[in-house]
Amino acid sequence: MMRTRLNADKPHLWKPDIAASVDQFNHWFMRFAPEAFRSTRVKTTEHVKAALFATNDLRCLAPQTLRSNPGALPTLRMCTAPPLAVDRLVGLASANKSLIRRMEDGKLAARMKDELLHENLAAVCRVLTELLDRDIFPWLDADKAPTEHERERASTIVADRLCSAVANPIVRNAQEQRQLRLIGDFLEKRGYRKQPHPAGRPLTEMERGTYAFRMNLPAGKARQVNIPIDVVIQPRRLRKDRLPILIEAKSAGDFTNTNKRRKEEATKVHQLQATYGAAVSFNLFLCGYFGSDYLGYEAAEGIDWVWEHRIEDLVKLGL
Repeated sequence: MMRTRLNADKPHLWKPDIAASVDQFNHWFMRFAPEAFRSTRVKTTEHVKAALFATNDLRCLAPQTLRSNPGALPTLRMCTAPPLAVDRLVGLASANKSLIRRMEDGKLAARMKDELLHENLAAVCRVLTELLDRDIFPWLDADKAPTEHERERASTIVADRLCSAVANPIVRNAQEQRQLRLIGDFLEKRGYRKQPHPAGRPLTEMERGTYAFRMNLPAGKARQVNIPIDVVIQPRRLRKDRLPILIEAKSAGDFTNTNKRRKEEATKVHQLQATYGAAVSFNLFLCGYFGSDYLGYEAAEGIDWVWEHRIEDLVKLGL
């Protein structure tokens, strides 16, 4: 089945499209990214307060505290001066790296012997206690409970540190959600219905005129893996192979990061083609800093794309 190329075969149009895409991302960032960051900071501040409560406002950093609240570790790392990265904490405490990684996810090492667990947690507590940023926790030197104002101020500062450490993912997630809403609105206006495809049923049996977000598609024969796809759309007029249209929503705030990530899509499309055939329709939905190097690489891998600033081009995919 021959595929109609939208943008991958038109390099003479890339330069103006790149400029328009960058302008669009910058416009969104200036208007909405600060609000996305602030709303995340509000939620994060509550997590920080919970960690302060669990540690008696950092006056009780003990192994049992961490054992009962392993998920507090990311917050506690931001309570030090300087704030500690995971690997730095592991090195300073000579702690088990696997344990620390699991604590970052709110869990403990399930198979670690109790004595060894206590030893690791004690070492972590010693490092954290020694490096606590007493400028933002003045009650520690005063040897008294903090006032509500002191606790609120400290929680906000630590929340800012946490959010700054994950600022790019916060912005990227907000942008991805916005892109999915745009695609959903576009499809709904054209009579498509959002409807999940039952797991286990062949992809070719997806009901026509429906779409779904964040589907895992099984790929591979000898060793099967799940390939996450942002948007899966079954056209009202079925393709000959009855396969739906696959779309990956992507945004980027700088050119460097996209070039680092460009192999991800190539790997994904090769896995899909090996399972569903060379004519599988895998497309990118782009907004932001995607330069000619990135576009050329994707085009060479047989990947096409739709620019968000020309979302109406989605129709050309057969929708």
